[in-house]
Amino acid sequence: MDDVTLRALRLAEEAQAGAAAQVLAVAEETLRGSTGAMCDGPSAMHFARVVALTRLGDLRAAIAAADLMLAAADRECGVGWRSCALSLRATRRLRLGHQDIAEFDIEAVLRDLVSAETALLADEPDPVILSNARTGIAIGYAQLRLYELAAPQFQAAYEATCRAAYPDNGNRAMWLCNLAELNLLWALELYQVGQVAEAEEHTTVAEKHALRAAGEASGPKAEVWRLLALLYAACSRADRQDPTGAAADIPRYIALLQTSGLEEQQQELLLCRPFHAVALRRSGRPGEALRVIEDAVASLSPDTDWLISAALHRTHAVLLSANGSPDATPGLTYGDALAELLWRQRHRWLHTAMTMQSYDVLRWRHEQAERAAQTDPLTGVANRRGLDNFLRQLAAPDTAADPVVAVLAVDMDRFKHINDSLGHSTGDDVLRAVAQVLTTSVRNGDFVARLGGDEFVAILPGADSAAAREVAQRTVDAVAGMTAWRANVSVGVATGPAYSLAQTLTHADSAMYAAKRAGGNQASCCHSLT
Repeated sequence: MDDVTLRALRLAEEAQAGAAAQVLAVAEETLRGSTGAMCDGPSAMHFARVVALTRLGDLRAAIAAADLMLAAADRECGVGWRSCALSLRATRRLRLGHQDIAEFDIEAVLRDLVSAETALLADEPDPVILSNARTGIAIGYAQLRLYELAAPQFQAAYEATCRAAYPDNGNRAMWLCNLAELNLLWALELYQVGQVAEAEEHTTVAEKHALRAAGEASGPKAEVWRLLALLYAACSRADRQDPTGAAADIPRYIALLQTSGLEEQQQELLLCRPFHAVALRRSGRPGEALRVIEDAVASLSPDTDWLISAALHRTHAVLLSANGSPDATPGLTYGDALAELLWRQRHRWLHTAMTMQSYDVLRWRHEQAERAAQTDPLTGVANRRGLDNFLRQLAAPDTAADPVVAVLAVDMDRFKHINDSLGHSTGDDVLRAVAQVLTTSVRNGDFVARLGGDEFVAILPGADSAAAREVAQRTVDAVAGMTAWRANVSVGVATGPAYSLAQTLTHADSAMYAAKRAGGNQASCCHSLT
């Protein structure tokens, strides 16, 4: 992990811990550092800025910041940061939609989450960035109650923390706790729609993840994660094999957590109250169960997750009805009907998301296949088919923005001698190295292709003769300076209009042969054709 990424992640943690205003100032100053324009800064620092703006409550600014982060990630070809930017934008859009119904756009949210997931089909090598990307997607799906889609992302985030390069900061237990919590929420919603057997399946899964989290807790908050995991494990037993033990363990772990650093995480603690009440009722203590749930309902705030709030009110109504209260029946009937409608809505969103996923995966595979068909497998630059496609696009009258195009024809000197004396394997290594030199010698936006054998070509849209000669000489010098082998290239340079590229290619080829006849290891220029 580079220093900028490490610093950005630390700033994001500081913003989450309450220093959002200070983090915002530092992030914006850093982003403006290189050019003075914030949009030109690194995607990692844009990440810290999005987090800071979110903590400050400015969701519209956070969404705009995520847009800048996405542009930076694409500029850097950063797979993980691109995914993070998309999921950040999705979750901020969702929160803004909850505040302002005019901003609610479920299709846009789902499209961003699916695109964030598709982005990770390409490999992200940094496990820390990867785990952040997976978690962002998981959080977005979880907020939409798309549990089937969120769980694999939390699992993948956990697996990223198991890589050797990942620091031991306690995150492994955190993501296992996330999986346990997700399955408990899933069970709560299943109970509300009468799917009891399915709900118990998910409390069983929750217990498995929770016990594993308790065993793997480490890092500076190891005790907090261990206690939270044990609390979730106790909740998962309430509706199954050990209601009496759960009734004793849930309040004990809540009390310990309230003195161990989780006192502000009221959502996690409220999630456990319906399970506590169920455990008490199943243990033959209905009066205590009713008191627990009434205290929990009284502590609800407008910020409480609606599913937890609904589960508490429904449990309250169930307990009142069981105690013979006639007033509970109408509320319970209405609540069950509403829960069924919300469950159906969830399934519609799930179907939409899965349809989007299928389309995105097919599109990505098609793009990969098309890219592979236009890429030279030995060197990684474009092949002749890729060159032909690029030239067609460049010469099209409606897309040729630059009237002048420079062409570099590059050919190795005495390449047959390298193959004969050092072997074809070494010859392949030299070709790869020359391709890399040429790729780094050209400008941003230029195009490099291998025509076959030891012949390469570079297309420089908008470059005049002077700029093209500079690139050509830089290439000649860089190849001659390679220390692993003694290799040289001859480069021919020609410029001409975009609509006559074939003629310009011919002139560049002629200039390359002139360089060879002059002894090689040099660039030769054809007279401008413009």
